[in-house]
Amino acid sequence: MPSRPYVLLSCATSADGYLDDARPERLILSGPADLDRVDEVRSGCDAILVGAGTVRRDNPRLLIRDPRRRARRAARGLPEHPARVTVTATADLDPAARFFAPGAERLLYCATPAVPRACARFGDRAVIIDAGDPLTPDLILNDLAERAVARLLVEGGAHVLAEFLARELSDELHLAVAPFFVADPAAPRLNLPGPVNPNGPGTPMTLAEVRRLDDVVLHRYLLGPGGPDHRFLSWAVELSRLSPPSPSAFSVGAVIVAEDGQVLATGYSREHEEHDHAEEVALRKLGSGDPRLRRATIYSSLVPCGARASRPVTCVRHILEAGIPRVVYAWREPPIFTAGDGADQLRTAGVEVLEFPDLASRARAVNAHLEPSR
Repeated sequence: MPSRPYVLLSCATSADGYLDDARPERLILSGPADLDRVDEVRSGCDAILVGAGTVRRDNPRLLIRDPRRRARRAARGLPEHPARVTVTATADLDPAARFFAPGAERLLYCATPAVPRACARFGDRAVIIDAGDPLTPDLILNDLAERAVARLLVEGGAHVLAEFLARELSDELHLAVAPFFVADPAAPRLNLPGPVNPNGPGTPMTLAEVRRLDDVVLHRYLLGPGGPDHRFLSWAVELSRLSPPSPSAFSVGAVIVAEDGQVLATGYSREHEEHDHAEEVALRKLGSGDPRLRRATIYSSLVPCGARASRPVTCVRHILEAGIPRVVYAWREPPIFTAGDGADQLRTAGVEVLEFPDLASRARAVNAHLEPSR
């Protein structure tokens, strides 16, 4: 099991970087299209975390709104809604808050002095966890990993988001920018308590996507160590979790990135058809003959297949025919279905092949059901 979940931070700000204004009522920054995007992100996560201040101020439901998304989760054997998680130093929360309503698992992480009070007030409404004193995200993430939370969405508030960023405990930042200014020094914004990039300003985030959602613009950044190669590959591993489960095929994710860093396409196993491999799905989305592929990199959670029984063309052959000169992967294929010599075939054909074995355990965990001897 990974040492911590994959962490996505999600927030909306004004054009001048404010998360809210200073009025008692909540400032609505996201429109319907962005709210639907967040609903989709929630549907792919195991838990949603907000700070106690957000529970008090916004009283969020933290549920998946779209019944089709709930149905897809249920079809995969998952709860209809992700677990709700909050963090409190005082346990000063309303037992009638929507956070404590039935419908999803509730996890309440408390600073040690607040645990007795929390148990007395919420013991029948949530699982109470002693998170130490002072509260830190590290212990919370380790505990969530022990509870089989592989993918965590953090939705606020300002202090919680800042803590995850400052401690470099996040893998993605989804930043929705609204088309107006707040310009109020009393309003909340991301005031980081420490340096986010200890190596200096030369270590920027990696831009993965820019999308217009009505009047809101989404910026999706990849974070974490290792630079763009490591970050794109980590994203490919996360895409593999979207693969419909199969007892006879790997779950794999793939990302194709142009020379200038633009994400050209993504794919995951069985995304469109039963026998789809992630790499061929991503290439199919681009169509044949895209000239950008001649200088692109394909990131795959599993080494591209050099042999397959389900279709006549292997992923190695697809990559070579597309002219992709560079392949980065996380996990060497174990000899369950084939010999797993795709990397050797690619190198023999002159393709640059890089392996990131530190991400192999995450890719392997998605496919643990295929390795009964582990």
